[in-house]
Amino acid sequence: MNAPKYAVLQKIRNGKRTYGITPRIPGGFIKPDNLIKIAKVAEKYGGTLKLTSGQRVAILGLNADDVEKAWKELDMEPGVLSSYSVKNVEMCPASFCKRSKQNSLKLGMKLEKRFYGASTPNRTKIAVAGCRNACASSYAKDISVVADVDGYIVAAGGSAGFHPRLADKIAENLTEDEAYNLVEAIYDYYCNVAEMGEKLGHFIDRITIDKFRINVLKLFNKKMKTLNDKGDDKNE
Repeated sequence: MNAPKYAVLQKIRNGKRTYGITPRIPGGFIKPDNLIKIAKVAEKYGGTLKLTSGQRVAILGLNADDVEKAWKELDMEPGVLSSYSVKNVEMCPASFCKRSKQNSLKLGMKLEKRFYGASTPNRTKIAVAGCRNACASSYAKDISVVADVDGYIVAAGGSAGFHPRLADKIAENLTEDEAYNLVEAIYDYYCNVAEMGEKLGHFIDRITIDKFRINVLKLFNKKMKTLNDKGDDKNE
């Protein structure tokens, strides 16, 4: 039996297969009408709602024949396009929080728009936090961006999965643009050099953090120089 698209098979009970689907909710921020729509679709097809750790709302317990109909009625993009892609960009409330040191929501949404569904050697998660409390378990994500008083910290290689790993700091005291472009550099280096199926943290451990940091920062400096040169050309 072919599994329905953009659905995850759940436990098979007495030969019965049910599936879960998870709509895309950028940063975990959702308008009331979309939240109501998700609830109505779940109710119509006998599903159960689950708030996920990835700041989304999943509909569980759907019959295979109802998955396509549910997606059509939701009229929303799937939260995960592929197992070999950026799964999501998790964000803290940032500008809504008294502890935030930067308006990291702006950066987080920019990264979410850029990397939603982007192909990777293995599933990849990104987190953006507005202070060093690092909500959204930032340092357990493949790429983390954490704000501080003097700018942003970017780290890579975190994982909270089968083999837990704390992310390694790549650079700190970055501007918003620098943090964005460092994430780009990490992504590019990972995609171009890592083996297919290799998690970012495992890749870093294989080549060593020193080599990873040096090569990523070379890419980053090249990107920033190119952007600065273009800016100079416009100002002439």
